[in-house]
Amino acid sequence: MSEYRFHLQKYRYGSKISCPNCGRSRCFVRYVDEESIIRFPDTVGKCDHENSCGYHYTPREYFRDNPDVLSQPDGGRADRRILPMAAERETPHPVPSFISADVVMRSLSHYEINPLYHYLCQTFGEEETQRLFRLYRIGTSSKWGGATIFWQTDRQGQVRTGKIMLYDPATGHRIKEPRAYVSWVHSESHLPDFHLRQCPFGEHLLNRTTTSAPVMLVESEKTAVVMCHFMPDYIWLATGGKNGSFNREAMSVLRDREVTLIPDLGATERWREKSALLADICKRVVVSDMLERLATDEQRSQGLDIADFFLTVPTQRQILQQMIRRNPALQLLIDELDLELIE
Repeated sequence: MSEYRFHLQKYRYGSKISCPNCGRSRCFVRYVDEESIIRFPDTVGKCDHENSCGYHYTPREYFRDNPDVLSQPDGGRADRRILPMAAERETPHPVPSFISADVVMRSLSHYEINPLYHYLCQTFGEEETQRLFRLYRIGTSSKWGGATIFWQTDRQGQVRTGKIMLYDPATGHRIKEPRAYVSWVHSESHLPDFHLRQCPFGEHLLNRTTTSAPVMLVESEKTAVVMCHFMPDYIWLATGGKNGSFNREAMSVLRDREVTLIPDLGATERWREKSALLADICKRVVVSDMLERLATDEQRSQGLDIADFFLTVPTQRQILQQMIRRNPALQLLIDELDLELIE
């Protein structure tokens, strides 16, 4: 028996649930009552992802936020009352923390060492890449020699955090060997008492248009940026992974919008299930299965996304770069004659 009346539930298969903050599945441990009398809401517990999420809502904090529980006629004994489940009663989340504007602004430079910037320059040209980086407020980190920072900027212009990822400048793919090079600005900065509440990547772009502008929701931040080039008439947002900011609170910014969800290959059914939480938020919700219908078995095994399909066909700039690699003298000719690629 535990020494404490209220403690984290001991692990058994199926006991962990989705985190109410970061949305990732099977990573949230609930608090339980050793005497099996009090039943806490599913928001009272701790997320396993201490660095990337850090959510931890204790029974003490729950009682503090719900003083009526301790003011019952039975002398204030909380063990005489069954607490409602989360569906019946909302538990307030900690106030979100933000990254300093100065930190963000300092990162919006040094693109000469940013591998993703180099890749997109080869693909779209430097002028278009600069436009996309400015639009999405993409930064450069000193970590790993210039990794990309995808800042999560909300509609109020506040930055919730920044995801740091390292890319291959030649392929534009994330570097995953010998390990996944992924981190977070709030973790790297060791900010005390930081409460992470993620928002969709690109959320600030919702302020640039009316609610009539259609929204495309994808998983990867890079995918949102790439697709903004190919299909600029839409607002491209990213959840930051299969779960990431895909929760009811974060998705509330899509109220009265027409939204199309475009999951990666292999994630369509999971997103179809999760789309239910958007039903009473959005004006219209569609889960696209276009990739599943078009993909080969090999592409499915690779878990490709919509940007991978669009990037399969080389752009005119990529074709030119290939020609220059085969014959470097071509670059000299272009420079000498001051030629410009017309796309």
